[in-house]
Amino acid sequence: MNKILLILKREYLTRVKKKSFVFTTILFPALYMALIFGTGYLSSSVQKMNIAIVDSSGYFSDSLLAKINANDSTILFTPVKDTSVQSHFRKAGYDGYIIIPPIDWQTGRKNIKFITDKTHGTGTESMIENKLNIIWSEVVNEKLGIDNEKKTVLNTSNISIKEENQENKNANSAVSSTIGYVCGFLIYFILLIYGSQVMMGVMEEKTNRIAEVVVSSVKPFQLMLGKIIGISLVALTQFFIWVACILLVYTVGKMMGSESAVASAIVAGIQKSFASVNLPLILGCFAFYFMGGFFFYSSLYAAIGSAINEDVREAQSLSFPITLLIIFAIFMMTVAIRDPNGPIAVWGSIIPFTSPIVMMARLPFGVPGTVPVWQLILSMALLVIGFLCTTWLAAKIYRTGILMYGKKPTWKEMLKWALRK
Repeated sequence: MNKILLILKREYLTRVKKKSFVFTTILFPALYMALIFGTGYLSSSVQKMNIAIVDSSGYFSDSLLAKINANDSTILFTPVKDTSVQSHFRKAGYDGYIIIPPIDWQTGRKNIKFITDKTHGTGTESMIENKLNIIWSEVVNEKLGIDNEKKTVLNTSNISIKEENQENKNANSAVSSTIGYVCGFLIYFILLIYGSQVMMGVMEEKTNRIAEVVVSSVKPFQLMLGKIIGISLVALTQFFIWVACILLVYTVGKMMGSESAVASAIVAGIQKSFASVNLPLILGCFAFYFMGGFFFYSSLYAAIGSAINEDVREAQSLSFPITLLIIFAIFMMTVAIRDPNGPIAVWGSIIPFTSPIVMMARLPFGVPGTVPVWQLILSMALLVIGFLCTTWLAAKIYRTGILMYGKKPTWKEMLKWALRK
């Protein structure tokens, strides 16, 4: 036990004292938020286009086009009387043109062509089609005698539902989905980043022949366990720092709330949002699934690192199946958030290979409402059993691979090492 503690201490201190630890602790939250908001901004940003409308139907009047353009300036429809613009539309400042043939307002016409000199994506084509349909709806409404008052009735006479949880009146599916996504992706990134650190650390010790000296006084299992626990504590330290910063910002905002109406509104909004979830349960389960998932996958990464020599490509090919399992868990998480009670969500949150990510996506929706207590207990128990099994198998691979040089291993050979008595 003392030897494991010594290895644990060495792994923890050498990594925490590095400048890279400070940078990742500070930059990771900033990069994570930039990724979320940046992708949202990029997906919403579209190129503005100016399209000439050559109308032969008489329905697309200048006033109607001006009214529609005022509501949406992304795609501008400009009425053109001169048909010769078709031969030089680019020089005239248009991105393309549309010819509206003589058509009946009762039947309309499909497959009206948008002529351009570039190939645009399906998104652009859909936006142009939607705007044309808005104009055509205005034309049809006018012909049918539907005034603004009747249009208001038609647009507002829809049925909407709001789900109410009998167990938790404050339940909010949007907040639960957001927390589920954040928790799931945090565990995903930590498993990939720190799992590969375990593998690279074992590879470094093996290639530098440090392992030969270490295993003369420490059992390979003790060495592997010390490295896994030490690196997991580094990740846990970062997580607690992030939580402490969030709580600090929240406390400062709450103190400023009495002086600032804006700050008070923000704090009240945060309190109202988190009132729909059991925050202590979420944080406690996050720590458990983070540690359990990390131990589960890190033992496998350590086994691969012990079997690899100096070839990084070899490490990538052998670790790819493990990485694929983590990526697969993310896909199951998205399904679980859309339907947290579905069979995919239930089984994904119980099977140890995916439960650290999928269960954390389901928990914000409520316990025991959405996630029965027996499912949570079974998921935790299977994750612990899975960790013990993978650690036992990985230790047998580690024991053989850590002292083997010059031979390129395969998954078949590693499986023989694991099953050897």
